[in-house]
Amino acid sequence: MGRPIVAIIGRPNVGKSTLVNRLCKSRDAIVHDEPGVTRDRTYQEGFWQDREFIVVDTGGLVFDDDSEFLPEIREQANLALTEASVALVIVDGQQGVTAADESIAEWLRTQSCKKLLAVNKCESPEQGLAMAAEFWKLGLGEPYPVSAIHGAGTGDLLDQVVSLFPPKELEDAVREPIQMAIVGRPNVGKSSLLNAFCGELRAIVSPIRGTTRDTIDTNLEREGRLWKLIDTAGIRRRRSVNYGPEFFGINRTFKAIQRSDVCILVIDALEGVTEQDQRLAGRIEESGRSCVVVINKWDAVEKDSHTMVQMEKELRAKLYFLHWATMIFTSAITGQRVESIFALASLAVEQHRRRVSTSVVNEVLKEAISWRNPPTSRGGRQGKLYYGTQVASQPPTFTLFVNDPKLFGDTYRRYLERQLREGLGFEGTPVKLFLRGKQQRDAERDFARQHQGAD
Repeated sequence: MGRPIVAIIGRPNVGKSTLVNRLCKSRDAIVHDEPGVTRDRTYQEGFWQDREFIVVDTGGLVFDDDSEFLPEIREQANLALTEASVALVIVDGQQGVTAADESIAEWLRTQSCKKLLAVNKCESPEQGLAMAAEFWKLGLGEPYPVSAIHGAGTGDLLDQVVSLFPPKELEDAVREPIQMAIVGRPNVGKSSLLNAFCGELRAIVSPIRGTTRDTIDTNLEREGRLWKLIDTAGIRRRRSVNYGPEFFGINRTFKAIQRSDVCILVIDALEGVTEQDQRLAGRIEESGRSCVVVINKWDAVEKDSHTMVQMEKELRAKLYFLHWATMIFTSAITGQRVESIFALASLAVEQHRRRVSTSVVNEVLKEAISWRNPPTSRGGRQGKLYYGTQVASQPPTFTLFVNDPKLFGDTYRRYLERQLREGLGFEGTPVKLFLRGKQQRDAERDFARQHQGAD
């Protein structure tokens, strides 16, 4: 088993996401004064005493209503309980026991996991004890008064949570997972792709745009590696987004791109590349993330033997930001080529993290110059490239030492990047080039030192 999992359960608007943020010392769970903001189950990391654990936030449970999203929310909560060490049930102390609380308690009594009851919105210790007493009738054990907003009582609650965990020696050694962010416009099939990866209903899938509002973290193993998959809210035009849950969801998406090792950019095969797709591609490239472009809904396209080649050419012309990214045509519904995404993502991550010795870099640069000399200024001054070295990875970053960076225009810089890619690989990752001016004597001395150190 891995780190213990704590599932947060309760009816809508009792403060579950606020408590999650308090317990995990974060602001990752979207909090908004509107019932039903959390729909899928979302994962955050927590730490208390000497224990690391995972907190799973779930949507508000309603048992007497089967309208939009509610059956799926119940299914998500049920899945969360199957993997949880502890179910932490949240109720509203100011409202007292409701029929919805009693329905949830009755359902939980049929579940085998350990349970704790937290009475939220108890803003003072004296008030909290009186409020909590009423909740003994739910039959879920001792009610613990807390204030998610102010933090009162949360330390005592965490003490109880940790006491219910399995012994620490049963936890596996934690391997650092590869962070994979699944990004794209609304309704291109991101959540369907996540479910296809997991082989279960991991995220709620609906034709209604904007179903996913949070970023959703899922852990699994593929290609002999651990992966953390981050399903993100779809990005719409800024003027189409109202301030509120969707606004915060978009900000979470940009953060997800920034913290990922690799981005899976999902494009709708039927609609092609839109302006929003181009903006997302630009954000991925600017953030220096590796990327695989997934053309989803391929099963719905009428095609012949030439369709894929022609469509890839058209799509790449519009996704010029990501000319270096691998492209794959899939169907999340049928599962076509879905598993192949992990092999491509794994390769992209390896290239993103790769380092090359100075001597090898300069063999490629020497050949590039032999094919095409650096440009000459109108005054007749010739650009000179002395040597280059890789200065960073994630993404691979090179500094080229030249006599004058102004002599090297964008066209020649793109040529050098293309030659480095052809000579060294780096498929699936952006490559950054920086040119620095240097006197020839200093450059030769430094190159000798670099060459010796690299070999």
